[in-house]
Amino acid sequence: MPPPVSATRSALAALCLLSLIWAYNWIVLKESLRFAGPFDIAALRTMPSAVLLFIAMIWMKKPLAPVAPARLMLLGIFQTTGFLCFAAWALVAGAVGKSTVLVYTFPFWTLLLAWPLLGERIRGLQWIAIGLTAIGLVLVLEPWNLAGSLASRVYAVLAGVCWAISSIIVKRWRNEGNFDMLPVTAWQMLLGGIVGVVIAWLVPSRAIEWSGYFVIMLAYGIVLGSVAGWLLWLYILKHLPAGIASLGMMAVPALGVLLSKLQYGEEPGGTEIVGMLLIGASLALLSWLTLRGQKSVAPEIGQE
Repeated sequence: MPPPVSATRSALAALCLLSLIWAYNWIVLKESLRFAGPFDIAALRTMPSAVLLFIAMIWMKKPLAPVAPARLMLLGIFQTTGFLCFAAWALVAGAVGKSTVLVYTFPFWTLLLAWPLLGERIRGLQWIAIGLTAIGLVLVLEPWNLAGSLASRVYAVLAGVCWAISSIIVKRWRNEGNFDMLPVTAWQMLLGGIVGVVIAWLVPSRAIEWSGYFVIMLAYGIVLGSVAGWLLWLYILKHLPAGIASLGMMAVPALGVLLSKLQYGEEPGGTEIVGMLLIGASLALLSWLTLRGQKSVAPEIGQE
């Protein structure tokens, strides 16, 4: 039975709001790095976010006990620790728009990893999407140009790879049986956050410069980027078709490029623009294939 029209409209509004929240979250992350190192930022954002998600679970009367702790730890290392640490590291010297696009190549890595790990063969138009992404990656990374922020671009790609690996972990898990994604999200964020705290403690970095502006940036990332963002995403998946939800998430890198231009005046070069357009076309194609086939979208494709 299709959802009521009112619920569909509410979910579409939630999707638009979430796209803006998660796109601007990259600006917020860049701004936060003015006051602390990337690993400190990752630790400061994940632990409070996990606590708030547990409070939301208590309010929603969901069971708090962890399921498969070892798997939750593995998921936390990739989806929370790896993703956020590499993403923040990429933004230390990298442009927001370019970094966002590179991180959102995660469907490309997911397709490649799902073949050997899940036995999901690449078929038909998926090959075209892979080709577009591969060419786009080369043009954006510009491996022939070793000057500038090549390292930051690689870190952004590694954030996308971590995201793809976490997606594979959850897909394999869901093949064994369904489960509630909210407790899984809370636990993996807590466990991954603990690993992030250890990394922040072990890796030397500059002292944190506390200010009202920095606290506001942290609050945005914690309350809107993580907690409200995940709750909105799960609501969207409940009330919208898979393809529409997937296509909406692919608006995030496009908005990231636009917002970075408005905020920082970022002007990518001609080669980079062509590369980002090819990656965008690839993401649109993959979303259209999902919409056409009405395949289910795994909750883990949402990411703060």
